[in-house]
Amino acid sequence: MASRSLNKVLLIGNLTRDPEMRYTNSGTPVVTFGLATNKSWKDADGETKELAEFHNLVAWNKMAEICQQLLAKGMKVYIEGSLNTRSWEAEDGSTKYKTEIRVEDMILLDSKGKQGVGSDGENGNAPKKEKEEAPAEEEVQEEEASTDDQDPLEEDLPF
Repeated sequence: MASRSLNKVLLIGNLTRDPEMRYTNSGTPVVTFGLATNKSWKDADGETKELAEFHNLVAWNKMAEICQQLLAKGMKVYIEGSLNTRSWEAEDGSTKYKTEIRVEDMILLDSKGKQGVGSDGENGNAPKKEKEEAPAEEEVQEEEASTDDQDPLEEDLPF
């Protein structure tokens, strides 16, 4: 019997840059953007300390298109996803690694952004939730078969 495991990330933070859309060689949309989360606490002397963490996010397919359309730098969002680490060989022969959060769900938590901004700077829209639909099983099998047993995420990255 296989043991269970879990790879789940939940974040609430502000976008550090606008989403950047690219396409793989096969035409699959992929968007990358950054998110900052903040933490504050009081130290032993009673001073307030703050720490910011910066996260790299990547969204694929329909979720990539939604993120590109709705998100902008500075917006507060809720993100659900999973951790993914990819590696590549640099020009100097060293192996480089990058850990990213693959976005599976996203909820807008404020009204700032690209869509519907009026002259007063507010769009009045309620927070919006979008969920990426999983590809059909036969689509996944075709993509896996076309990459000769290599991770399609690593092979298809346009950057």
